[in-house]
Amino acid sequence: MYTNKQIEIVIASKNRGKIKEIKSILYNKNIRWLTYLDFKGWPEVEESCNSYEENALKKAKVVTYFTKKPTLAEDSGLEIDYLEGEPGVRSARYAGENSTDLENVKKVLNQMKECTFTERTARFRCVAVLYLPNDKFFMSQGKCEGKIDFSPYGESGFGYDPIFVPEGHSHTMAQIRIEEKNKISHRAMALKKLFRIISIDIF
Repeated sequence: MYTNKQIEIVIASKNRGKIKEIKSILYNKNIRWLTYLDFKGWPEVEESCNSYEENALKKAKVVTYFTKKPTLAEDSGLEIDYLEGEPGVRSARYAGENSTDLENVKKVLNQMKECTFTERTARFRCVAVLYLPNDKFFMSQGKCEGKIDFSPYGESGFGYDPIFVPEGHSHTMAQIRIEEKNKISHRAMALKKLFRIISIDIF
């Protein structure tokens, strides 16, 4: 890091699994991560845009304007070739508004009942944005190729991790250790690119 001064950056998410993962990927003693728990009146941002880029930028901008601090936001999704790219940007609400991870996973598996393993190609995609109070922002992307398993396996992770088998692995994202996941995941790829930006004197 370029300075010994601790920088405060807000994570624009209320997903505790995502917050934990971001902190572990971008661990640095010179960054103090803030979340919705550190603020009163946290704004609710509807992810209503048609792309990851638009959703991530919207979240980052709204939270920056609210907190007056640099904000990190990301939007990600699962793209399944057999389902023509679905659930995509609707991944978090694929089974309906306020749907749980389990409900979303069940819907995906139900729609792929007739699909062979070789046809189950998919990828996780992530777009991350760092937005500054001066309206300057930085954006990066990451993806992780893999396949959809026939049933959920594993207890770690969140979202679609229990059914996604990363390319070159024989276990799902929810079965591998967090240290390994942080080397290969879509979120890790996108955030590490941003971290290289965060690590220079832009504040």
